[in-house]
Amino acid sequence: MRLHIAHGRLIDPANGVDGRHDLFVADGRVVAVDAAPDGFHADRVLDASGLAVLPGLIDLSARVTQPAAGANAASTAFAPAELRAALAGGVTRLVMPPDPDGALDEPGKVESLMRHTEAGQPRIHPLGAMTVGLAGETLTEMGLLARAGCIAYAQGEHGIADTRVLWGAMRYASGLGHTLWLRPQDPWLARGAVAASGAYAERLGLEGLPPQAETVALHTIFELQRATGARVHLTRLSTAAGLELLRAAKREGLPVTADVSAHNLHLTDVDIGFFDTNFHVQPPLRGQRDRDAIHAALAEGLVDALCSDHTPVTPQGKAAPFPMSTPGATALELLLSLTLKWVRDRRQPLIEALARVTSGPGAVLNTITAGVAQAGQLGVGAPADLCLADLDAEWLVMPAALQSRSAASPFAGMMLPGRVRATVVGGQLAWETSV
Repeated sequence: MRLHIAHGRLIDPANGVDGRHDLFVADGRVVAVDAAPDGFHADRVLDASGLAVLPGLIDLSARVTQPAAGANAASTAFAPAELRAALAGGVTRLVMPPDPDGALDEPGKVESLMRHTEAGQPRIHPLGAMTVGLAGETLTEMGLLARAGCIAYAQGEHGIADTRVLWGAMRYASGLGHTLWLRPQDPWLARGAVAASGAYAERLGLEGLPPQAETVALHTIFELQRATGARVHLTRLSTAAGLELLRAAKREGLPVTADVSAHNLHLTDVDIGFFDTNFHVQPPLRGQRDRDAIHAALAEGLVDALCSDHTPVTPQGKAAPFPMSTPGATALELLLSLTLKWVRDRRQPLIEALARVTSGPGAVLNTITAGVAQAGQLGVGAPADLCLADLDAEWLVMPAALQSRSAASPFAGMMLPGRVRATVVGGQLAWETSV
C-alpha cells in the first residue's frame, strides 16, 4: 500500500525532527518526506491535521501469548486481544519475555509460535529461555533458538540461584555474539517478597524485597561480564542504588543497556493503599527516592528505554489476598499516554521523552539483532511503522474499554493525556479510530 500522510506534525526523535511535514510510504518503507517522489500515486491519503505523526512505539517488555489451557499445556499462540492492545497503543514492535507456561526452550516451540505472525500485526521479537523450563539448571541450545527466531535469552521472573549456570550462560552467549536479557534480582533475597521493603510494607505486614536483591544481582552480573565479555540488557531496574551501579558499568565500558517500567516511573509503594492488588507488580513499587532516581536516569539517557511491562492477569488472579495475588498489570495500550504523563508531570522535553519509547529501544534492538536497522525512526528508507496520535486528547482509563483481555491496571480511573488514532505497520494501516 502506498500512503500519503498529510498535514501532520512529524516528531522523529532519532533525526531531531519536530515540525509539519508530509510523509510518503511505499513497499513498507518511508520513501520521502515533504515532497512526493516522482511517479508516486497514493492508494490512500491519511489526513493528519491536528495530529502528531510518530515512529511506532517499541516496547521492550510485553507478554502477548494466549494463556495455557490446562496444567501441562504451553502457550503456543498469540492472544488477539493483546495484539489489538498493542496497535491501539501505537506499539508496532515489541519484545516478548519467556512465559513460564510455555518457555521457548526448544527451536520447535519458537517456530510454532512464530508461524502465527501475520501482516498487520505488531512485529514481535521473542526471548528464548536461558535454561530448560526456566528452571535455572540446564542451559538451552541458544544457537538453535537464535536460528529459530529468538533475539536474546532470558529467565523471565525466574532468577538463577546457581552462579555457575549464569557464568556458563554468559560464556555461551559471548561466544555466539548474542545477548542475555536479565532482570537483576537475587532469588534468595526475593523469596516470598511481594512489596518493597520499608515502613509501608511493615505497616501492611507484607514481606518486603530489599534493594540489595537488585544490587547483589547487579554486582554478580557485572563481575561475570568482565570475565566473559557478554552483552547484557537489564530489564526493569527499580532502585536508585541499582541505577548508580548501571552508571558505573556504562562508564567502565561494559556492554550493557537497560530499561525501566512505566509502573515504577509513575507509582510508589504507598499507592498500594489498603492491599489493592492492582498495584501488585514485579519488581514491586518502591519509594519516592527510587522513583525520582528512575525519572532522572531516564531523562538523562542512562536508561535506554521505558517499557510497559504488560502482564495480563485474570480477575481471579487479582481477587486473592495481596500476598497470594498474581503480580502484573495491563499497560500496553497505555504506553504512549504514560510517556506523555511523564512529560506533563515532570516538564520533560517531548522529543526526548518520545525517544525512550522509539529510537532508544530501537537502538537496543539494533545492537543485538540483524534486520531492525532504523527501527524507531521515520527517516527515508526506514520501515513504515508509525502511529498518528492526538497529543492534546484526555481520556479516562476504563479497564473494560481497553483492548486487552485483562482489566487489571493501577491506572484505572485516571485521566491520561494522548490518544492514538491510527497505527501503520510495514506500510499497512493496522488500526484506525475516529473516536
